[in-house]
Amino acid sequence: MTDAELFKALADPTRRTILDELVQRDGQTLFELCTRLIMNHGNSSSRQAISQHLEVLAAAQLVRAERQGRYKFLYVDTRPLARIQQRWPITQEPS
Repeated sequence: MTDAELFKALADPTRRTILDELVQRDGQTLFELCTRLIMNHGNSSSRQAISQHLEVLAAAQLVRAERQGRYKFLYVDTRPLARIQQRWPITQEPS
């Protein structure tokens, strides 16, 4: 994963909303995620569009999918965000 993939994934407001929903409730199916996006955010994107956003998030390693039986569950992984903090460390305000 490159920094460019990480920034591309975070640049889109729909992808940030997807991450917000997975932080709120990790381990959702695509159907559950689409339903929550509609109910909580009024986002009526198609399942195909959400799947494409998830592919970008997966390329940035921010989301992973695990198959359990006939269902695929989506999980958020915020560890790649540490790269941003390492690139631009948080500094103390001057006294």
